[in-house]
Amino acid sequence: MDTDIKSMTLEELKTEMERQGEKSFRAGQLYDWMHNKLAASYEEMTNIPLSLRKKLEDQYPYVSLKPVEIQESRLDGTRKFLFALSDGNMVESVWMKYKHGNSVCISSQVGCKMGCRFCASTLDGWERNLLPSEMLDQIYAITRLTGERVSHVVVMGTGEPMDNFDNLLTFIHILTEEHGLHISQRNITVSTCGIVPKMKELAEKGLSITLALSLHATTDEKRRKLMPVAETYHMDELMDACAYYFEKTGRRITFEYSLVAGVNDTPGDAMQLSALAGPLNCHVNLIPVNPIKERTYRQSGQAEILAFKNKLEKNKINVTVRREMGRDIDGACGQLRRRHIYEEKSR
Repeated sequence: MDTDIKSMTLEELKTEMERQGEKSFRAGQLYDWMHNKLAASYEEMTNIPLSLRKKLEDQYPYVSLKPVEIQESRLDGTRKFLFALSDGNMVESVWMKYKHGNSVCISSQVGCKMGCRFCASTLDGWERNLLPSEMLDQIYAITRLTGERVSHVVVMGTGEPMDNFDNLLTFIHILTEEHGLHISQRNITVSTCGIVPKMKELAEKGLSITLALSLHATTDEKRRKLMPVAETYHMDELMDACAYYFEKTGRRITFEYSLVAGVNDTPGDAMQLSALAGPLNCHVNLIPVNPIKERTYRQSGQAEILAFKNKLEKNKINVTVRREMGRDIDGACGQLRRRHIYEEKSR
C-alpha cells in the first residue's frame, strides 16, 4: 500500500504536510477529521481546501472499512461486523453493550498463524497483518454505524497482536492520545497466546493497558495439545514473563481460560491454575468455549463451570465467568468471515 495517512501519528502528519509544502496546521485539521470526527472520506473534510483534498486523494489512499455483513443478537443486542478491506480481504469485529459502556473487540490480523485447536480464526491460515489504520477503523466504522461512543477496546479478535507488534503500538498511541478518541489506556485490553519476548518488550513500553494471556491449560503437556505456541514457550517462561510485566507496569495480568469438557476442567486443573495464578495476583477469566463444527471440543457443563470457579475462589483467586455474548449469531472468532468466504466460493 502507498503511504497510509491514517496510520500516521500527529507529528508524522505534520512532517508529511510540511514536505508537501502545506502549512502545519493542516495536519491538525486532517488528524481531527480522521481520528476525532471519524470522517469516512476526504470529501467530508469541509474546512480543507478542495485543491488539497484532491491532492490527498491522488497521493494517499484513505482507509475506510465497508460493512459486508452485520449480525445482531436477539438475546443481548451484541452486533458482529464483517468488514471489507481494500485488497478484498475481510475482518471481523464485535460490538457489545455493557452497563459500564460500549466495548468493541477488534481483529489485529487477517487470519492467524498460531493454530490454536479450538479457534476458528486459524483454520484458513494467515494472510497478512492489519495496518494501524485498519485496526482503528474497525472502531471508527462501528461508532459511525451505531451512533454510540466506544469506551472499551479489546484486541482479542482474529490474529495474534504480538505478531503485529509495531502496528499494535501505533494503534494504541493514536487511539489513546488527546487529539483522537482519547480512550483511556486502562480501558484497552490486548490478548496474547504467549509470545514471551514480545510480552517482555511490551512491559518496557510504559503503557497502562491490560495484558490478557490466553492460558487455557495448566501444564505444558496439556497446553501443547491445545496451542502449538506451547512447543516454543514453556509454562515457566510464561509465568516469568507475566511476573515481569506486573513488576514493570503495576498492571494486573488476566488469565483467559477456555473451559473444554473433559480436557482442562477437572478439580485437579482448578488446583493447578490456583497455584499458577496465586503468586501473580492475577485475575482469571473463565470462558465457556464456543464450539466450532470443525473441532470436537465441547463446552463444559454449567455444574463443572461453577465447581471450577468455586475451587478457584476458595483458593483466594479473583475469578469471573465471561458472560456469553452473541451466542445466537456466529459467536466464535473467525466464524462469520469463514462462513462468508465459503459461501462466496460455493457461488
